[in-house]
Amino acid sequence: MQEELKSIDQGIKIGLLFPGQGSQYVGMGKEFFDNYDVAREVFQQANDLLDFDLEKYIFEGNEADLQKTEITQPAIFVTSIAFLKVFIQNCLPDLSDKIVAVAGHSLGEYSALFAANVLDFSAILALINQRGKLIKQASLENPGKMAAIIGLKKEIVEEICSKVEKEMNLVVEPVNFNSPQQIVVAGHNESCERVTNLARVAGAKRAILLNVSGPFHSKLMFSAEEKFSREVEKVEFKNARIPVIMNYNAELSFKEQDIKKALIKQIDNPVLWEKSILKMIDYGVNVFIEVGPGRVLSGLLRRINKDVKVVNIENQSTLEKALQVLKN
Repeated sequence: MQEELKSIDQGIKIGLLFPGQGSQYVGMGKEFFDNYDVAREVFQQANDLLDFDLEKYIFEGNEADLQKTEITQPAIFVTSIAFLKVFIQNCLPDLSDKIVAVAGHSLGEYSALFAANVLDFSAILALINQRGKLIKQASLENPGKMAAIIGLKKEIVEEICSKVEKEMNLVVEPVNFNSPQQIVVAGHNESCERVTNLARVAGAKRAILLNVSGPFHSKLMFSAEEKFSREVEKVEFKNARIPVIMNYNAELSFKEQDIKKALIKQIDNPVLWEKSILKMIDYGVNVFIEVGPGRVLSGLLRRINKDVKVVNIENQSTLEKALQVLKN
């Protein structure tokens, strides 16, 4: 495969994207696990570091178990890094100077930090393990929901949330600005349901409650942020090898202190995904590669900008398709 890369378009600038929760499915990564030593080593390393059999949950488990936050988070990270290793083995060093920026959606930000050499695998997995437990605890302390609003401008969604918060004296706020037409809100159960009803009345194409275990990225996660900050301070970060566009501020980040702050703030602040993608495009990225299970981010990207190329990598056929896009 590397021989074919010699004909790659020299004008390409690649941005790597890594998905977060919601992209998981039972069996993800099995094809790479069976056919690539580098992928198998990632899964086995994770099993050695965790206090449960992650491989079993991913390859033999059920959807209900895989949706548990404390399982989902390490599962998606480990799978994404296995895919990244396969991509690197097949496509680098030929592309080493073509990857100019990385970003990850929510949990995916940790995969991006690995790709940018900010943290090593074991350090990230330990942080993710703690993050999952703390978010679960915060969700039990402050139960809530999330809902996707599709087809309304952000100003209208913000206005509806503000109105409901005042009326009900409960938290509900936009927490994922995913694309011009997709915004996710989170908050207390009753207020979240009220927002979906009002969004439909306001003309939303869809307003649906999501199957998640808590009000992620909302103010209700404040206790998790506070405790997680102490965990982050224990870990040695490095400056990024290539810029990471962080969810918290959608800015190009290189310095380890800036990355630390944004990583902590991400827990109870909105994911500025649309702005992050636009920042990468402004930076010169013209080919996006989604590295991880599913195609959620690829779909969002097409709604943000239809002109840039985007492919995903999650099995052999998508890896080969990505190579063809890079050549053309």
